Amino acid sequence: MPRPSRNLDQALLAAGRELFPARGCAGMSIREVAEAAGVNLGMFHYHFKTREAFLRALMQHGYEAMFATLSLEISRPTDTAGTLRYALRAIARFVRDNRRFLARVLADALSGEPCAREFLRDNLPRHLGVLRALIAQGQNEGVFAQIALPQALGVCAGALAMPILAGGAMIDSGELEPATAKMLEASVLGNDAIDQRIELAMKAISRSSDAPAKPARRKTKTRGKP
Repeated sequence: MPRPSRNLDQALLAAGRELFPARGCAGMSIREVAEAAGVNLGMFHYHFKTREAFLRALMQHGYEAMFATLSLEISRPTDTAGTLRYALRAIARFVRDNRRFLARVLADALSGEPCAREFLRDNLPRHLGVLRALIAQGQNEGVFAQIALPQALGVCAGALAMPILAGGAMIDSGELEPATAKMLEASVLGNDAIDQRIELAMKAISRSSDAPAKPARRKTKTRGKP
């Protein structure tokens, strides 16, 4: 008996990605997913067995594509600073292109949904580990400032992911005037805007941005003995 076409699982995942930002983990119905994909419930169970397994596959599928791109970008022949730029660009563009999906994953994780929390637990350390290793390597080479690695990672995340998620939420809300939304999209979500913020983050963690040394404390003169 021939196996069902592999394209059916991809159709289900594509439908799930469209529904997930509005439904989240708790509201995702396998029947609704199957109907949106034009696939019967039997094929859903054949490919994913359970709703929880589908949700995990849904989150993991997009992440693995991003991580494959990240791995390819950091393999380019260049110096450590250049490699970090490539890594930050790959991650930032993934966040931009999947911002509604990721915002829902974060919201579900904060609300205690086990599937979302497990996904973040298992995957956040992977790409953050890549960035951490690159920054540490740059510090060893004297390229980046000798600041705590969590601080350096926070600078990069604050310059890239947070503006995308916050600005994207404002744009996607539909509450902004069209002209304002278009301006915000270009100035926050555009490739040039992302690259500009990468350069700002690189400058912030670079060796040249080390804080000046504290001035030496003046020695107080002691009075001579009478």
